[in-house]
Amino acid sequence: MSGWMYLAGAIVLEVAGTFLLKLSDGFALVHWGLLSIACYAACFLAFAPALKVLPVGAAYAIWAGAGIVAATLIGMLAFEERLGMVQLLSIALILAGVVGLRLTTQA
Repeated sequence: MSGWMYLAGAIVLEVAGTFLLKLSDGFALVHWGLLSIACYAACFLAFAPALKVLPVGAAYAIWAGAGIVAATLIGMLAFEERLGMVQLLSIALILAGVVGLRLTTQA
């Protein structure tokens, strides 16, 4: 499996962990919190092999940026969270950075 596939898996697991952490209500609902921890652990297990072949700076920026964009979308759709225009524009700039890094980074 390529470094990009590992990175994509790490992003999905990190976003799932964040979603579950929100569902845990500050760990008041322990089962969601424990599932969140499991997702974060699996995320790092997927992220580590990606770092064998991808530059750490680009991989981390893509991981974090894609997670920010995905978590924002989940927050807006699943939790009805609202952001202002400046906040949305700022997140769009993060997305542009993620796409730019992906298009210019070689494994």
